Amino acid sequence: MSTAPVSSVSPGAAAPDHAQPSRLQVFIKIALVLAAITFVELACIFLPLGKSVLLPTLVVLSAAKFIFVIFYFMHLRWDKLFCTVLFCIGLILAGFTMWALLRVFSAPDSKPLTAAAVFSVPEGTHWV
Repeated sequence: MSTAPVSSVSPGAAAPDHAQPSRLQVFIKIALVLAAITFVELACIFLPLGKSVLLPTLVVLSAAKFIFVIFYFMHLRWDKLFCTVLFCIGLILAGFTMWALLRVFSAPDSKPLTAAAVFSVPEGTHWV
C-alpha cells in the first residue's frame, strides 16, 4: 500500500497558500487607480492643451473612471450578466435621450427671446 498523503484539493483548484485578494484589497486598488486618473485629469486641465486635445482626453479619462465605478463599486462585476445588460441598455437609452434633448434645445428656434426683441415695435406699426 501507498503511504503518500492524499490531497483534498482537486487538481483544478488553487492551492490554499495562494489566497485570492479580498474585495477590500481590490476596492483599495481601484480607489488608488481612480485617484491617479483624477490627478491626470487635473494635470491636463492646467497644461496648455488645445480644446481639440483636452476635451477628448477628459472624456476618455472620465469614461474610464465611470467604468471602474459601475463595475466595482456598484458590484456589476459580480452580478449576473442579465443585470449588466439591463444597465447598459438603460445607459444607452439615457445617452440617446440626452443627445436628443441637447439637439432640440440648441436649435435657434428654441432660444429665448431677449427683452429688446419682445418689446420692439416694427417700423410702420402704430399702437392702438
